[in-house]
Amino acid sequence: MSLSLSILDQSPIVAGRDPGAAIRETIALAQAADGWGYHRYWMAEHHASAAQAGSAPEILIAAIAATTTRIRVGSAGVMLPHYASLKIAEQFRVLEAIAPGRIDLGLGRAPGSDGQTAYALNPDAARAADRFPQQVMELIGWTGEGLPVTHPFAAIRAQPEVPTRPEIWILGSSDYGAQVAAHFGLPYCFAHFITDGRGAAEALAIYREKFRPGVLDAPHAAIAVAGLCAETEAEAWRLWRPREAWRLGRDRGIFRPLMTMEQAAAWVPAPEDVPRIERRRARALVGTAPALLARLQALAAELAVAEVAMLTPCPDTAGRARSYALLAAAAGLRPEVVGKAAE
Repeated sequence: MSLSLSILDQSPIVAGRDPGAAIRETIALAQAADGWGYHRYWMAEHHASAAQAGSAPEILIAAIAATTTRIRVGSAGVMLPHYASLKIAEQFRVLEAIAPGRIDLGLGRAPGSDGQTAYALNPDAARAADRFPQQVMELIGWTGEGLPVTHPFAAIRAQPEVPTRPEIWILGSSDYGAQVAAHFGLPYCFAHFITDGRGAAEALAIYREKFRPGVLDAPHAAIAVAGLCAETEAEAWRLWRPREAWRLGRDRGIFRPLMTMEQAAAWVPAPEDVPRIERRRARALVGTAPALLARLQALAAELAVAEVAMLTPCPDTAGRARSYALLAAAAGLRPEVVGKAAE
């Protein structure tokens, strides 16, 4: 099975560094990924986080779309209950004007933050999540042919009315998103990196079983995973160590910046954490590029997905970029210039 490879970036913050550096690293990495041949570059949305700097993916998308030539650029995702559907539709129509045919609008229902922050973003946050399917329907209309004639806002047109439209995705880590994607006939991406794969097969099966033609004629599924590769397995595990430490904290509801490589080298996990680390290591997507690619291909075949988006949080900027470059080379990715650059 031919496997399409993409990148998911949360703009991870590193201890002791300016959080703005995480944003600049995201832009530089996306520009490099354009040349390596990756299919998509997706940015996450998190708020009030000491761990991730990406609070406004639509702004990052604009910066990247304007400075790349072929890679698709998008959100993974816009946390829709925080916002008005019309505003999101207008933002992504503007993005389509910047990079016609290269914009993805990934949508999520989770807050991407704590409850207080969600309320600050939208005082109606407690009820807004219940309107998620309604908002998805509105975005399909406002980024496409318009709303149904029976909708109270049917006369409103989202501007600018450019000829291309963003590719709308539903993102999730539970059955709910799978059902929404299936209902509207949209592509679906399961957040494998959040659950360590738990529930992936079940959610993807529900998506395929309940899918009805809509935006797409047939189901199209992807997974987003966390992993890293290097020239040697030992080096890959060294670069992965800050992520291991971070994940232990995350499991306890603690969202700190990534340790530096020096801090990670000196880190000694508590004895009670060692079994958890070893269990997670046994299934971690870490190793040399050929080994990582083989694991990704096997996982994609097992879950019957055509696309994999790779999340590689690492405080070593060069090592992180090298991981993506090595994986692209192992997979034989070849960039093909599209759009204006091909004219």
